[in-house]
Amino acid sequence: MSSYNATEVLVGGVVLACAVAFGVYASQSTGLSQSSGGYELGASFRSLEGVGVGTDVRLAGVKIGTVTGVDLNPETYRADTTFSISDGILVPDDSAIVISSEGLLGGNFVEVMPGGSPFYFEAGDQVEDTQGAVSLISLLVKFVAGDGSE
Repeated sequence: MSSYNATEVLVGGVVLACAVAFGVYASQSTGLSQSSGGYELGASFRSLEGVGVGTDVRLAGVKIGTVTGVDLNPETYRADTTFSISDGILVPDDSAIVISSEGLLGGNFVEVMPGGSPFYFEAGDQVEDTQGAVSLISLLVKFVAGDGSE
């Protein structure tokens, strides 16, 4: 009888260890456990379709930060967005921020298109050059309907 209980305790311990390991992995991969190392930038978009808090911020396809806040500005009807950039990544102050898609069925992410300025954004700066998300459905409707502006 005691070997049966020992086996149950051992299997329960293994299951618990796997659950804890999965939780740690999930929190690290979603950025929940990241310290607040880095600096915050802001941007305002016409459309943030498919982007929310926790979405990747990428430069040249490499993740350099995450979206940390999204709010609707009731005066301009634009999506005011804040995002953190990792320490050590300097973004030129003439860079553009674009909402890009990973493909036809993939999700969206925030892409930094670096400029050539010798000066860099500092914490709390606002990026002025932005391009919102392009709706694939609206493009398809325009194509099918035959937009007469050729």
